[in-house]
Amino acid sequence: MGADQQIAFFLRELKDGDTWRRAAAAKGLGRVGRGEHAGALAPAADDRAPEVREAAALALGRLGAVEAGRGVLPGLMRDEDPWVRRRASRAAIRLGLDGPAIVDAFSGLLRDPDHHLRINALDGLEALGVPGDVQALVQALGDSEGAVWGRARALVYRFRDDPAVHAEVVRTAEQGTGAARVEALGMLPGEWTERLLPSLPAGLGDESADVRIAVTRRLVDAADDRTRDALVAALETERDPNVAASLLRGLGRLGDERVIEPAARRLTDAVAGPSAAHALGAVGTWTAAMVLRTAVIDPELPGRTRAAVAEAVGQAGRWDAVWLLLPLLDAADGDVRAGAVAGLDALVDNGLRPWERRPVARALVAQLVADPKTVWRTHNALVGLAEALPYLRRTVDRTPSADVRAAALSLLDPDSATDQDTGRDLPRLVRALDDPDETVRRCATESLAHWLAATGRRPQDEDRLRARLTALAWDDTGTVARAAEQALRVLDGREPASEGSRPDWDGSRPEPL
Repeated sequence: MGADQQIAFFLRELKDGDTWRRAAAAKGLGRVGRGEHAGALAPAADDRAPEVREAAALALGRLGAVEAGRGVLPGLMRDEDPWVRRRASRAAIRLGLDGPAIVDAFSGLLRDPDHHLRINALDGLEALGVPGDVQALVQALGDSEGAVWGRARALVYRFRDDPAVHAEVVRTAEQGTGAARVEALGMLPGEWTERLLPSLPAGLGDESADVRIAVTRRLVDAADDRTRDALVAALETERDPNVAASLLRGLGRLGDERVIEPAARRLTDAVAGPSAAHALGAVGTWTAAMVLRTAVIDPELPGRTRAAVAEAVGQAGRWDAVWLLLPLLDAADGDVRAGAVAGLDALVDNGLRPWERRPVARALVAQLVADPKTVWRTHNALVGLAEALPYLRRTVDRTPSADVRAAALSLLDPDSATDQDTGRDLPRLVRALDDPDETVRRCATESLAHWLAATGRRPQDEDRLRARLTALAWDDTGTVARAAEQALRVLDGREPASEGSRPDWDGSRPEPL
């Protein structure tokens, strides 16, 4: 059967067939028909059977029948059957239809119960370059379907300078509900907090926990006496632990001493406890320090909370902080050990007393060797601690762990710390250039490049070292190769001496090329 015969057959079936034959005829006409056959499909848009109406919408899109589609598709996009609406909306996008009727139809679909149709509506408005119904669009920011709210957010951002869209975002931030209000509050820049301030305190009592958290963040940014009072009052009555955690973090950041009592009560809460600990550390008063001293030795507290308490003890930096934290490095709970390392890191950053430096250095190097889960966190705590260098050299020579060896070699970098034996580190660094572990080679090469720049010394067997560095620059992966090239530039006198201290490193291994 030729194409013309097929078309004639489909046209007859479209008039005289039963429901399924009419639907099949409409689909077939869409596959083999031509633009002039669109007129025969228009009556099918009013067919009593939704299967036929759906097939007619599909066929109009396939035929590229713009004028016929402009006449019937807006009505089909409001059809009572969701599959008809779905086919009609996709056909309208495919045909590139525009005009007020199409915009209104897409705007209506923004509130459709079928999330596929809400997606189609947003795709259609995006293609048309218009926001459509701005109230429905901004409400879509709170849609439970990620594909919907993501598209809605992108469209709102695209039209952020449109007065109607902007006004609706502000209205939703002030008076909206649920997730839409949370998104609207997050989209408005910080300078809008002052404008939103009259509506925010009431939001602390909103039925949505997410709204209360978003409002808390805005009020913390405002930070005047009235908003602080509102935050303190909200914390006293808050029952949701996630919201309480947000309030505790905010009041701690503001340094409000009224947070101490509720924070002490919340330490036993598995969710809000860590935030309570951080709030106490941020306030840093004598009373807060006393609460932390008691909590840090309380074995009944959850591990994450004790870890946060340990970190807060370090941040507060009271006279006995070092001696409270060092015993925690032997705790059975890995979270507690990690918290102790974080607390000691804060103390090292803020400056240890002379008699504290060596005990901290010795304990941290022992932690570096003993706990594989905190190797790089411990590495960061040791940066700048020259008293650790003798222990680190022994660690490089003796440890079987590649990660520990890499971390120790990284800390022998003169940009981290130096002592009277730094000048003797060259053989140790050169040996590590042949280590089978790539991370070790990277740390050794970087430290070697900085050692050459910092000391200005020429190695005795410079030709052999140059040959090894050249091989690394050619054959090894990106980060090792770049460090080797830097070392070669130093040997050639083309690289200035390094300045400053090395940034903390998270221990990530280089990605393969």
